[in-house]
Order: sequence, then C-alpha cells, then structure tokens
Amino acid sequence: MLPELMRIAGECSLCARKCGVDRTRGEEGYCKVPFEPVVYSYSPHHGEEPPLSGDRGSGTIFFSRCSMSCVYCQNWQFSQISSGEKVSCEELAGMMMELQDRGCHNINFVTPTHFTPAIVKALSIAYKKGLRLPLVYNTGGYDSPEVIKLLEGVVDIYLPDMRYASDEMAGEYSDAPGYVENNRAIVKEMYRQAGPLELSGGVAKKGVIIRLLVLPGNISGTVETLEFLADEIGRNIYLSVMSQYYPAHKACEYKGLSRRITAGEYARVVDKVHELGFEEGWIQPFEGGFDERFAGENI
Repeated sequence: MLPELMRIAGECSLCARKCGVDRTRGEEGYCKVPFEPVVYSYSPHHGEEPPLSGDRGSGTIFFSRCSMSCVYCQNWQFSQISSGEKVSCEELAGMMMELQDRGCHNINFVTPTHFTPAIVKALSIAYKKGLRLPLVYNTGGYDSPEVIKLLEGVVDIYLPDMRYASDEMAGEYSDAPGYVENNRAIVKEMYRQAGPLELSGGVAKKGVIIRLLVLPGNISGTVETLEFLADEIGRNIYLSVMSQYYPAHKACEYKGLSRRITAGEYARVVDKVHELGFEEGWIQPFEGGFDERFAGENI
C-alpha cells in the first residue's frame, strides 16, 4: 500500500484536485505543504461526537493546510495559513504513542488528506512501538477515491464531511470543483469498508459517521444530501447534524454566508432526518446555543 501511495504523491492526486506535482521531491501543490507532515497541534479532544470523545478524549492530531479553501473555515488559522511545525514520520509516530499513553480512545487524524502517505509511513513505526488504538480519518471529503480504497484495513472509523449537494456552491465557497460526485463516491467506499458504527461500552471502534454542517440559505443542500444517503447508503448510517455555523474567516464578505442559520433552517433539516427514517446519530440543540464539548442530543 505505501508504494502505491508514494506513487500517487509523486504525481500528486491525493485529493480530487490532482495537482500533478511531485510531492516526494518537495514540490508544493495547491495545499502548499511538503511531503513531511506539518502538525498544528495534538492533544486529547473532548469536542468530537460522544462515542469518539468518550470520557478520556479523542487523540486528535491537527494537520496544517488543506486541499480545500472554505471561505467560512472555522480553523482557517492553520488550515489556510502555513502555521504548524514540520515533523518527521518518527516524530509523528511518537505523538500517536503519547496520545495512547494519555488514555485517549482513538487516534484522530484531522484534515489528513494531503499527508496520507506520510501518515501511513508513521503508522508502520507506531505499530512496532505498540500502537493499538482505532484510527479516525477526519476529512472534509475531497479525497481521491483511489486513496480511500488503499486505506482499507488501515482506517477503522471514517468521519467525512458532506459539505455540498451542488458543485456550483462547492466551487464558489470552497474552491472545490467536482466536489459532489467525488464526495459521494468516497462516502460510498468508506461505508463499504467500515459499515455502520460499532460501539463497545459507548465508544466507537469501527464504522462511519457523516458530518453535515447546515449552512445558511440552503447553500449546503443538506436535505438533498440526506436523500442521497437514504437512497444510496441506508438509514442505519450515523449522522452528525451540526447547527454550529457562524461567519468565520472571510464569510462576512459573502452575503449568503454573513449570518448564522435560523432555527427554521435547522428544523427543516432535522425534520427531513426523521422523515427519511434515520435513527442513529446526533443533533445539536439550537435555541440558546449548544455545549462547546458537543454533547449533542441523540436523533
């Protein structure tokens, strides 16, 4: 698998953008990063979905930069600016081991797409050191389907966003051409590999959770995405329906994104969840805000 990932990095098509640069020789594409991983931070995180955070936290490793450029990104300080520290694969493996030693329930790779070959290389080191935690692949959903297929048997839990149901919206607000077809293809592949979420003692061990961030004015097309999931994946998939949007980064420069969503907009999506028969997952309380640790409410 690693040789194949290195080949893909050598003519970079790790994401759907397919820049074609040779990342193995230090060439930088759209994401503007080297081959070696650049890490912004790593720590136990209690703000993920309940079965990921558990009571000891999800062992999150936040990677710098991104293959998308969402104008409303809440993590823009490191996703769209080259902040963070370049580390070796040995050092990345050490971070994983430290998070395991601190009692985390899993290792959660946040925005891993553009560093996938280096992550797999680091995992081979970490496994020799005794890493045994489930791995979470936490992505914006613009990954190459070829790469996702290669991760079968490596990733335990997939946590993809499904940001848009319209390529026009994806292009305008995330500079992600062809997002919808690509996103739906990788979600189907993820579900083929990992299936419905499996829990042990309330903690996730394997499976898929779909994140749906509701954007103002139906920009996200979340209802259409729910219909796709019901028709193509099944109603037993776990959903995380998020009401937390606020105008971060450059969002106030765009009329459609310059406000939070309304209670009615969120209720429309939640009503569709129930109408389509989804029963697993979480919604966020709308009125009065929500717990910053994202306790959520069961669907």
